[in-house]
Amino acid sequence: MTRALILGGTADASLLAAEIARAGIEAVYSYGGRTRTPADQPLPTRIGGFGGVSGLADYIRREGITHMIDATHPFAAEMSRNAVEACAETGTPLIALERAPWNKMPEDHWIEVADLNAAVAALPASPAQVFLAIGRQHIAPFAAKPQHVYTLRFVDPPEAPLPFAADVIVSRGPFTLDAELETMRARDISWIVARNSGGDGARAKIDAARELGLPVVMISRPELPERRRVESAAEVMHWLGHRTCLGA
Repeated sequence: MTRALILGGTADASLLAAEIARAGIEAVYSYGGRTRTPADQPLPTRIGGFGGVSGLADYIRREGITHMIDATHPFAAEMSRNAVEACAETGTPLIALERAPWNKMPEDHWIEVADLNAAVAALPASPAQVFLAIGRQHIAPFAAKPQHVYTLRFVDPPEAPLPFAADVIVSRGPFTLDAELETMRARDISWIVARNSGGDGARAKIDAARELGLPVVMISRPELPERRRVESAAEVMHWLGHRTCLGA
Protein backbone atom coordinates (compact mmCIF):
# COMPACT_ATOMS: atom_id res chain seq x y z
CA MET A 1 0.00 0.00 0.00
CA THR A 2 1.29 3.44 -0.94
CA ARG A 3 2.00 5.97 1.81
CA ALA A 4 3.77 9.02 0.46
CA LEU A 5 5.65 11.82 2.20
CA ILE A 6 5.57 15.20 0.46
CA LEU A 7 8.31 17.59 1.47
CA GLY A 8 6.42 20.75 0.61
CA GLY A 9 6.14 24.47 1.06
CA THR A 10 5.77 25.50 -2.59
CA ALA A 11 2.78 26.19 -4.84
CA ASP A 12 3.72 23.11 -6.86
CA ALA A 13 3.60 21.00 -3.70
CA SER A 14 0.10 22.29 -2.92
CA LEU A 15 -1.10 21.38 -6.41
CA LEU A 16 0.36 17.91 -5.96
CA ALA A 17 -1.27 17.52 -2.53
CA ALA A 18 -4.66 18.31 -4.06
CA GLU A 19 -4.12 15.71 -6.79
CA ILE A 20 -3.03 13.06 -4.30
CA ALA A 21 -6.01 13.77 -2.06
CA ARG A 22 -8.42 13.51 -5.02
CA ALA A 23 -6.86 10.19 -6.01
CA GLY A 24 -7.32 8.83 -2.48
CA ILE A 25 -3.64 8.09 -2.00
CA GLU A 26 -2.48 7.99 1.61
CA ALA A 27 0.08 10.73 2.18
CA VAL A 28 1.55 13.19 4.67
CA TYR A 29 2.43 16.78 3.79
CA SER A 30 5.46 18.19 5.62
CA TYR A 31 6.20 21.90 6.11
CA GLY A 32 9.67 23.04 7.13
CA GLY A 33 8.16 25.44 9.65
CA ARG A 34 9.66 28.72 8.44
CA THR A 35 6.28 30.26 7.59
CA ARG A 36 4.14 31.04 10.62
CA THR A 37 0.85 30.76 8.73
CA PRO A 38 1.29 27.98 6.15
CA ALA A 39 -1.47 27.33 3.64
CA ASP A 40 -3.98 24.62 4.57
CA GLN A 41 -3.57 21.29 2.78
CA PRO A 42 -6.10 18.54 1.99
CA LEU A 43 -3.77 15.97 3.58
CA PRO A 44 -2.54 15.23 7.11
CA THR A 45 0.13 17.83 7.80
CA ARG A 46 3.24 18.00 9.95
CA ILE A 47 5.34 21.10 10.63
CA GLY A 48 9.01 21.27 11.56
CA GLY A 49 12.30 19.59 10.82
CA PHE A 50 13.11 15.89 11.12
CA GLY A 51 16.47 16.12 12.85
CA GLY A 52 18.82 15.60 9.93
CA VAL A 53 19.31 12.48 7.84
CA SER A 54 18.96 10.05 10.74
CA GLY A 55 15.76 11.71 11.98
CA LEU A 56 14.23 11.62 8.51
CA ALA A 57 15.21 7.97 8.05
CA ASP A 58 13.63 7.15 11.44
CA TYR A 59 10.44 8.94 10.40
CA ILE A 60 10.28 6.98 7.13
CA ARG A 61 10.53 3.69 9.00
CA ARG A 62 8.22 4.65 11.87
CA GLU A 63 5.47 6.04 9.62
CA GLY A 64 5.67 3.35 6.96
CA ILE A 65 6.55 5.77 4.17
CA THR A 66 6.79 3.96 0.81
CA HIS A 67 7.48 6.93 -1.50
CA MET A 68 9.02 10.36 -0.95
CA ILE A 69 8.37 13.44 -3.06
CA ASP A 70 10.76 16.35 -2.63
CA ALA A 71 8.66 19.38 -3.62
CA THR A 72 10.63 21.89 -1.55
CA HIS A 73 11.94 25.21 -2.83
CA PRO A 74 14.83 24.79 -5.31
CA PHE A 75 17.10 26.54 -2.80
CA ALA A 76 16.18 24.28 0.15
CA ALA A 77 19.43 22.45 -0.50
CA GLU A 78 19.97 20.95 2.96
CA MET A 79 16.53 19.34 3.05
CA SER A 80 16.94 17.99 -0.47
CA ARG A 81 20.35 16.50 0.35
CA ASN A 82 18.94 14.94 3.52
CA ALA A 83 16.11 13.42 1.50
CA VAL A 84 18.54 11.79 -0.94
CA GLU A 85 20.60 10.29 1.89
CA ALA A 86 17.63 9.15 3.99
CA CYS A 87 15.97 7.50 1.00
CA ALA A 88 19.21 5.74 0.10
CA GLU A 89 19.55 4.53 3.71
CA THR A 90 15.98 3.20 3.88
CA GLY A 91 15.60 2.05 0.28
CA THR A 92 12.70 4.45 -0.28
CA PRO A 93 11.92 5.59 -3.84
CA LEU A 94 12.44 9.36 -4.23
CA ILE A 95 11.33 11.82 -6.86
CA ALA A 96 11.87 15.58 -6.98
CA LEU A 97 9.11 17.88 -8.21
CA GLU A 98 11.23 20.83 -9.29
CA ARG A 99 10.13 23.64 -11.58
CA ALA A 100 12.47 24.61 -14.39
CA PRO A 101 14.73 27.61 -13.77
CA TRP A 102 14.16 30.91 -15.57
CA ASN A 103 16.13 31.43 -18.74
CA LYS A 104 17.76 34.74 -19.54
CA MET A 105 16.08 36.59 -22.40
CA PRO A 106 17.97 38.88 -24.81
CA GLU A 107 16.38 41.95 -23.17
CA ASP A 108 17.37 40.91 -19.63
CA HIS A 109 20.21 42.57 -17.74
CA TRP A 110 21.28 39.74 -15.47
CA ILE A 111 24.44 39.48 -13.41
CA GLU A 112 24.55 35.76 -12.68
CA VAL A 113 26.32 34.80 -9.44
CA ALA A 114 26.90 31.60 -7.50
CA ASP A 115 25.82 32.58 -3.98
CA LEU A 116 24.76 35.32 -1.57
CA ASN A 117 28.26 36.68 -0.95
CA ALA A 118 28.79 37.05 -4.68
CA ALA A 119 25.43 38.80 -4.92
CA VAL A 120 26.51 41.36 -2.30
CA ALA A 121 29.75 41.95 -4.19
CA ALA A 122 27.83 42.48 -7.44
CA LEU A 123 25.88 45.45 -6.09
CA PRO A 124 27.32 48.89 -6.86
CA ALA A 125 29.43 50.88 -4.41
CA SER A 126 27.30 54.00 -4.82
CA PRO A 127 23.92 54.11 -2.98
CA ALA A 128 21.01 52.47 -4.81
CA GLN A 129 17.41 51.41 -4.22
CA VAL A 130 17.66 47.60 -4.03
CA PHE A 131 14.78 45.10 -3.99
CA LEU A 132 15.95 41.95 -2.16
CA ALA A 133 13.60 39.20 -3.31
CA ILE A 134 15.40 36.39 -1.48
CA GLY A 135 13.54 35.58 1.76
CA ARG A 136 14.25 36.73 5.28
CA GLN A 137 16.70 33.90 6.09
CA HIS A 138 19.21 35.19 3.55
CA ILE A 139 19.42 38.96 4.00
CA ALA A 140 22.17 39.24 6.64
CA PRO A 141 25.14 39.36 4.19
CA PHE A 142 23.74 42.55 2.63
CA ALA A 143 24.48 44.45 5.85
CA ALA A 144 28.01 44.69 4.38
CA LYS A 145 26.65 47.37 2.03
CA PRO A 146 24.54 49.60 4.29
CA GLN A 147 24.70 52.52 1.86
CA HIS A 148 21.82 51.02 -0.12
CA VAL A 149 18.11 51.52 0.59
CA TYR A 150 16.67 48.00 0.70
CA THR A 151 13.11 46.87 0.04
CA LEU A 152 12.21 43.44 1.44
CA ARG A 153 9.09 41.35 0.95
CA PHE A 154 8.10 38.64 3.45
CA VAL A 155 5.11 36.34 3.91
CA ASP A 156 5.16 37.05 7.68
CA PRO A 157 6.18 40.24 9.53
CA PRO A 158 9.76 39.95 10.88
CA GLU A 159 9.87 38.87 14.53
CA ALA A 160 13.46 39.95 15.19
CA PRO A 161 15.26 43.19 14.31
CA LEU A 162 16.61 43.30 10.78
CA PRO A 163 20.40 43.60 10.25
CA PHE A 164 19.87 46.92 8.43
CA ALA A 165 17.16 49.52 7.92
CA ALA A 166 14.70 48.46 5.23
CA ASP A 167 11.27 49.02 3.75
CA VAL A 168 9.38 45.80 4.51
CA ILE A 169 6.39 44.63 2.48
CA VAL A 170 4.31 41.82 4.04
CA SER A 171 2.49 39.98 1.28
CA ARG A 172 1.95 36.48 -0.07
CA GLY A 173 2.28 35.80 -3.81
CA PRO A 174 1.76 35.07 -6.58
CA PHE A 175 2.24 38.63 -7.84
CA THR A 176 1.13 40.11 -11.15
CA LEU A 177 3.30 42.04 -13.58
CA ASP A 178 1.26 45.21 -13.03
CA ALA A 179 1.65 44.93 -9.25
CA GLU A 180 5.40 44.40 -9.53
CA LEU A 181 5.77 47.35 -11.87
CA GLU A 182 3.85 49.52 -9.42
CA THR A 183 6.02 48.34 -6.50
CA MET A 184 9.27 49.08 -8.32
CA ARG A 185 8.17 52.46 -9.65
CA ALA A 186 6.72 53.60 -6.33
CA ARG A 187 10.01 52.81 -4.55
CA ASP A 188 12.26 53.93 -7.40
CA ILE A 189 13.93 50.50 -7.44
CA SER A 190 17.16 50.51 -9.45
CA TRP A 191 18.54 47.01 -8.66
CA ILE A 192 16.94 43.62 -7.96
CA VAL A 193 18.51 40.65 -6.23
CA ALA A 194 16.69 37.36 -6.85
CA ARG A 195 17.24 33.62 -6.66
CA ASN A 196 16.54 31.60 -9.78
CA SER A 197 13.60 29.75 -8.26
CA GLY A 198 11.78 29.40 -11.59
CA GLY A 199 8.08 28.85 -12.12
CA ASP A 200 5.30 31.33 -12.77
CA GLY A 201 4.38 32.41 -9.24
CA ALA A 202 7.47 34.55 -8.69
CA ARG A 203 8.55 35.44 -12.22
CA ALA A 204 6.56 38.71 -12.45
CA LYS A 205 9.40 40.62 -10.77
CA ILE A 206 11.78 39.33 -13.45
CA ASP A 207 9.38 40.38 -16.21
CA ALA A 208 9.00 43.78 -14.54
CA ALA A 209 12.77 44.24 -14.37
CA ARG A 210 13.01 43.44 -18.08
CA GLU A 211 10.29 45.98 -18.91
CA LEU A 212 11.96 48.67 -16.79
CA GLY A 213 15.48 47.85 -18.00
CA LEU A 214 16.73 47.13 -14.46
CA PRO A 215 19.80 45.03 -13.63
CA VAL A 216 19.05 41.78 -11.81
CA VAL A 217 21.63 40.03 -9.66
CA MET A 218 20.50 36.44 -10.27
CA ILE A 219 21.68 33.80 -7.79
CA SER A 220 22.12 30.39 -9.40
CA ARG A 221 20.63 27.26 -7.89
CA PRO A 222 22.76 25.16 -5.54
CA GLU A 223 24.27 21.91 -6.72
CA LEU A 224 22.27 18.89 -5.54
CA PRO A 225 22.91 15.13 -5.62
CA GLU A 226 21.65 13.17 -8.59
CA ARG A 227 18.00 12.13 -8.22
CA ARG A 228 14.98 11.50 -10.37
CA ARG A 229 13.39 14.85 -11.25
CA VAL A 230 10.14 15.92 -12.93
CA GLU A 231 8.46 19.29 -13.48
CA SER A 232 4.74 18.55 -13.06
CA ALA A 233 2.35 17.00 -10.56
CA ALA A 234 0.96 14.80 -13.35
CA GLU A 235 4.39 13.19 -13.76
CA VAL A 236 4.56 12.51 -10.02
CA MET A 237 1.10 10.91 -10.14
CA HIS A 238 2.23 8.67 -12.98
CA TRP A 239 5.32 7.72 -10.94
CA LEU A 240 3.04 6.80 -8.03
CA GLY A 241 1.09 4.50 -10.35
CA HIS A 242 -1.92 6.75 -10.97
CA ARG A 243 -2.94 8.17 -14.32
CA THR A 244 -4.67 11.21 -12.81
CA CYS A 245 -3.91 14.31 -14.87
CA LEU A 246 -4.26 17.92 -13.79
CA GLY A 247 -7.30 19.53 -15.36
CA ALA A 248 -8.95 16.23 -16.31
